Amino acid sequence: MRFIQHLLAVATLGLVAATAGASPSAPVNGTDYRVLDKAQQTDSGKKIEVTEFFWYSCPHCNLLEPSLEAWVKKQGDKINFKRVPVAFRDSFVPQQKLYFTLEAMGKVEALHGKVFRAIHAEKQTLDTDAQILAWIGKQQGIDAKQFANTYNSFGVQAKVQRAIQLQSDYKVDGVPMVAIDGRFTTSPSIVSKGLGRSVPENVLHDSTLQVMDWLLTQSKK
Repeated sequence: MRFIQHLLAVATLGLVAATAGASPSAPVNGTDYRVLDKAQQTDSGKKIEVTEFFWYSCPHCNLLEPSLEAWVKKQGDKINFKRVPVAFRDSFVPQQKLYFTLEAMGKVEALHGKVFRAIHAEKQTLDTDAQILAWIGKQQGIDAKQFANTYNSFGVQAKVQRAIQLQSDYKVDGVPMVAIDGRFTTSPSIVSKGLGRSVPENVLHDSTLQVMDWLLTQSKK
């Protein structure tokens, strides 16, 4: 019995040591990030492509956004940053169309953050076409008629279909998730498992960005 207890204790110590070995400063594949089975083609030329998969109504996406924006600005012209709104079910599609319409009209910088604030701070519901078009009608500096025409256009619908395909290709099972160089994916959810303990969300975000820094370095090699 004592021998069995000793073996269990050794196994437990080994598991703890393995978990402790995973950290944002020395990320481990399968623990802090994932390598895609099939690398995806990118169109960023010599720059490294970084893609955020997100959902406007996701509270974790909302909380990560400020830190992620600061990280993207810090990278300068070393990366080509893209956003892809996801759809885990049909009810997500209006928000996909919202983002792609803002993108087509050159209004992402002006209104992307406002959408998050409207949903998470002001507690507005922006889940349907009617709700989104009504909200847009109240925003200054945007042509509501042009927005509606673009929102219902074939071009935006094509981008929605492309986003759904990318979501499948990158095996997105939760958001926010970040893909780097068409080869790696990481997220606060993935990193949290590597840390092996409950940590404040801001610390988790910092750790995720640290993993992203490391993945950028690997991509340059």
